[in-house]
Amino acid sequence: MELINFLEMEIIMAKEKKKKKNSELEFASGGYRIGGGIKDLPHNLGLDIKRNKLVYILLAVILLYFIIFNYIPMAGIVMAFEKFSPRRGIFGSEWVGLKNFKDFFEGPYVGRLIRNTVAIGVLDLVINFPAPIIFALILNEVHNKLFKKSVQTISYMPYFISAVVACGLVVKFVEAGGPISTMAAWFKGTEPQNLLNQGKNFWLIYVLQNMWQGLGYGSIIYLSALSSVDQELYEAAYVDGAGRFKQAIHVTIPSIMPMIIMMLILRMGAVFAVGADKIILLYGPANYQFSDVINSYVYRMGIQEANYGLASAVGLFNSIIGTIMLVGTNQITKKLSGTSMF
Repeated sequence: MELINFLEMEIIMAKEKKKKKNSELEFASGGYRIGGGIKDLPHNLGLDIKRNKLVYILLAVILLYFIIFNYIPMAGIVMAFEKFSPRRGIFGSEWVGLKNFKDFFEGPYVGRLIRNTVAIGVLDLVINFPAPIIFALILNEVHNKLFKKSVQTISYMPYFISAVVACGLVVKFVEAGGPISTMAAWFKGTEPQNLLNQGKNFWLIYVLQNMWQGLGYGSIIYLSALSSVDQELYEAAYVDGAGRFKQAIHVTIPSIMPMIIMMLILRMGAVFAVGADKIILLYGPANYQFSDVINSYVYRMGIQEANYGLASAVGLFNSIIGTIMLVGTNQITKKLSGTSMF
């Protein structure tokens, strides 16, 4: 009997000792229950919210933004399978299945739309993706801080010009008698002409405008990556006899390659997402054959002709292609370089 009482006392003392130890650990960890598991998640989360109220308020604002503007509008996908009527609403309109997709792919403009979208997107990728990288590498070699900051500031400025103003400037520059059209005519030895009226020039004009507006701003992330490159690598390369060019090839570019790959993955997902705003501001009857893209078609169908079902179907098709390209590029880069977004 005494032995049983002794064992019971030992068990009670062990429990009290363990409880005291857990209390000490909880106090040392700021009130969090160590090793509590799922059952203590509400306690730990509530305590964390009390301790970091401002952080959670900022997080709530961001989450609310994405829920309102990114997730709730996804209900509109249903419109792609309906003959949508604003009076009946999304869930009251007539269901037509894949008819909207069929109308698009059997329409007279599908070939032109896909050709122009792919051509402009690929041309923009080939020219404007490496351009900020090259620009950042050049600026990285400039040691005069005043000159470097001046060039950076000037290159950033076009990005903050609205699309309406930027496109208006381009229209004025390339019209007959404009500075760019006059220069082009001087090189060719012909009379100045409106370059936008020559449809074959539209792709290049659009891509060069994007370069003008995005070159400096797009280089910021690469300049930031370059600032974190270990300087000892340059010293080791210099000792081995590498000049500035070889240092850039063998040290600088490999050091920022993960960032380049991440930006490439994001850019590939947007190849088909050629913006409708600049296209609409630049195109006209004389260049429709080369300027009309999927997003401008969605604008015409949805806003001008109020064919919301067809516009939603085409927009959904465009988004699916962009997602496939994003995921596909991510998998390819993951296998080839080991760098990926997910």
